[in-house]
Amino acid sequence: MRRATIDRRTTETQIQLTLKLDGKGSYDISTGIRFLDHMLELFARHGGFDLRLRATGDLDVDEHHTVEDVGIALGEAVAQAVGSKRGINRAGYFLMPMDETLALAAIDLSGRPFPVIDISKVRAARVGDLPVELVQDFFEGFANAARANVHVKVLYGRSSHHQIEAVFKAFARALRVACSKDRQMARMLPSTKGLL
Repeated sequence: MRRATIDRRTTETQIQLTLKLDGKGSYDISTGIRFLDHMLELFARHGGFDLRLRATGDLDVDEHHTVEDVGIALGEAVAQAVGSKRGINRAGYFLMPMDETLALAAIDLSGRPFPVIDISKVRAARVGDLPVELVQDFFEGFANAARANVHVKVLYGRSSHHQIEAVFKAFARALRVACSKDRQMARMLPSTKGLL
């Protein structure tokens, strides 16, 4: 079973997370930030991942530590769950429409962390109880912990809610492809370097 359990504790956050890559899209999520919960629920459902997550953080300071640390914990879980990376696709991309909005995500589980996050088209400062600028911190935390290239971009749209939602859906579906087993690759490592 390709799964991982993360127990991340700092002076700012406490996070318990269980991820099953080959799941059914089930979730049980509580971060104290309801819009982030909603985005992670979409992530689980659209990625076909089973995700259990409990996060408590210093929300009396602001939402930054919680959002970034959840991204880090999720990245650690993906890295742990894919294991040696033998037989996986390694890379995936998805273009996600949501009504008037279009967003894209491309991921390479290359072993080299590199986030490129462009949500500059989002005009709102907050969506629900989530400061929009923290979306970048979430994906940067994920990319660094998963040791992955993560590129996400909002191409256009009117609704800030739709724009952020389309990004998370595209990210989930791109990651689903990247993590998926390729029967033709079998036990091969998807790299000519012999190391990922």
